[in-house]
Amino acid sequence: MNPEFVRERITQLRLEKGVSEYQMSYDLGHSRGYIYNISSGRALPPMTEFLQICDYFNITPAQFFDTSSPNSALLETTITELKKLDDDDLLLILGNIRRLTRDSRYSTPSGK
Repeated sequence: MNPEFVRERITQLRLEKGVSEYQMSYDLGHSRGYIYNISSGRALPPMTEFLQICDYFNITPAQFFDTSSPNSALLETTITELKKLDDDDLLLILGNIRRLTRDSRYSTPSGK
């Protein structure tokens, strides 16, 4: 495992969630410098803390290491909210997603 990846991934997920290092440290029940020490390379979280960090971001450890999606925490939150909807609402949202992904105004210059 690459320690630099772990540090960078925690920072990425923290920024996506919109919380400071201090706030995340506090939310996890640590001193204010806990996440700073991880981000700066002074420390790595032990396994139990790593699992708590994953819980904090509402992701699984597998999702932590999956960087194929740039907004994995946002996607996970969206999926959680989608699970609360009934079939009619899900079909409506699915139709909108399909429309948006087909519409050239919403695609990237590379066509993705």
